[in-house]
Amino acid sequence: MSKSLTDQTLALAGVFQAATLVSQVAHQGRCADSSLETCLRSLFVSDPVNTLDVYGGELMNLREGLDALAKILSNQTRQQDMDILRYSLNLIQLESSLNRNRGMLSAIGDRIDRARHTANHFGYVHGNLISNLASVYVDTISTFRLRIQVTGDPNVLRREENAARVRALLLAGIRSAVLWRQTGGRRWQLIFRRRKVAALARELAEQANQSVYHQG
Repeated sequence: MSKSLTDQTLALAGVFQAATLVSQVAHQGRCADSSLETCLRSLFVSDPVNTLDVYGGELMNLREGLDALAKILSNQTRQQDMDILRYSLNLIQLESSLNRNRGMLSAIGDRIDRARHTANHFGYVHGNLISNLASVYVDTISTFRLRIQVTGDPNVLRREENAARVRALLLAGIRSAVLWRQTGGRRWQLIFRRRKVAALARELAEQANQSVYHQG
């Protein structure tokens, strides 16, 4: 696995995309299916050719995460941006705990492998798969002392399908945090290389948006 700053930025964008969608679901009860699919599909990519391969091989699949990463690392002002940053940092911290727990890592791998049939049969944004992935999160990651407090509209979060989407997305965020560590990502870089990462994310976001425009 390559350890360039580009690879680290792509993986970090995966974390931020999951966090952004968690915030959208928590507030509005919805998010773009294409972005949701990119996040959930990443859980099933176990032997990627390169970093982008985890996200379907297309930069445009990460545009929401790249946009959020560029904006939030440059200057986060809205409360929702602060929430996204908090979720992202919590996901990175949880992944660090998970990395030291081999038994849980193995259990998560087995459960995701068993969910592959559901994904192939129903697709990546189907309620059955989302419920399945949410239960994996509840049984494993949510048992750690650090719990991610998701803020949003209580009426929206009370609905079981929204709670399941949030949990499935948090699991996908952990997947990207694993990838970030594998590509050489470290927490200190978010402080000392913040501007560099934000600038690269902005550049990649522009490329992603251009590819969407050309396809359209």
